[in-house]
Amino acid sequence: MNFGTVVVVAGFSGIFSFGLLAAAIGSDYWYIIKVNQQNLTNPEDLDSHSGLWRINEGKNASSHFIHPFTEDTSKYTEPERHLLGMHKVIVILLPLSLVLLVFGGICGLVSSLARSRKLLTVSASYFLFCSLFTLSGVSIYISYSQQALQLLERQLGAELLAHVQVSFGWSLGLAWLSYGLEVTTGLLLLLAARMTLLRQLSDCTTTIGMA
Repeated sequence: MNFGTVVVVAGFSGIFSFGLLAAAIGSDYWYIIKVNQQNLTNPEDLDSHSGLWRINEGKNASSHFIHPFTEDTSKYTEPERHLLGMHKVIVILLPLSLVLLVFGGICGLVSSLARSRKLLTVSASYFLFCSLFTLSGVSIYISYSQQALQLLERQLGAELLAHVQVSFGWSLGLAWLSYGLEVTTGLLLLLAARMTLLRQLSDCTTTIGMA
């Protein structure tokens, strides 16, 4: 595999990571709730799926927007305030990671065209740093969802939730894929930097041999 192939694959990996994360942030299938109770006439009316910004309820998918920064917390309990705080962190980290990916793509393009080992190493480190934001956001969301379900069980009781099926949706899967591609992009750029160094050493050796 030559230098050109490595940087092209890294470029496509970075582009796909950006697209997947943007799709994940903008979609509403991070968390899915389905009601399976048999004695209900239309249990699908109680189904819901949610994203980072809104909750869609019922078969007609009526939307309710989430406003974590303008929500009045005066009537919230301490666990509810904690969950709201976690949600604020999530909606900051993931969009921030998306913005950072744009600058990472620019840095990666410039360093690839310049074939600069130092710039390639910096770009690789930058992508790996961006991946930490995505990983943190996704990990906090998983913890947030689990704590929210535990709080709901304490409030309503386990019996009422016995016929409720909860699961993570494909939006979360897209975010995980984006994280994986961010790491892949960083590693490929590190490989490109390594190849540039070996090429420079080879050229230096050839020059000395010819002297």
